[in-house]
Amino acid sequence: MVRSHVGAQPKGVCHWRPAWRSCWRNLGAKHRLIMKISIWTLVFLAWLIAAASTLGALFLGEVMGLVPCVLCWYQRVAMFPLVVVLAVGLLSLDAKVVRYALPFAIAGLLIAAYQLLLMAGFIPQGMAPCTEGVPCAKIQAQWFGFVTIPMLSFIAFLSINFLLALSCRRPRP
Repeated sequence: MVRSHVGAQPKGVCHWRPAWRSCWRNLGAKHRLIMKISIWTLVFLAWLIAAASTLGALFLGEVMGLVPCVLCWYQRVAMFPLVVVLAVGLLSLDAKVVRYALPFAIAGLLIAAYQLLLMAGFIPQGMAPCTEGVPCAKIQAQWFGFVTIPMLSFIAFLSINFLLALSCRRPRP
């Protein structure tokens, strides 16, 4: 609780109000707009990221001919159902869609983080699940000198997790 003086009351007479109200007033207009974004907008943004990631993975594999490693397949297993789960949740206006989608998003984030650590050398090559075929630590495509496919996957899963977690904090319509 925060103590504050209110308008016409004599000096020394105070009332109590919740602390969040004073914080809410101190936020700028931009921050207040962010706080008012609905759950459906957040879930739709998560679906857009999942759909773009799925299309990107299919493009890289089918059109460009890049063969995915074992960890990339696991990330695909986590990403592809997100497109369907989030779309069904949006179309049916199911407020529990976050509960269904979050396990896929968390699993994909953990796998993508593991692959990034493996590529950076923090995890030894002996702990890589890729024993045959394409090695998991091999960089198959790189843009701008540092952006790799696993990094794009990590950013996508991180963004989806952030949006889904943020939508958990929103009041239901």
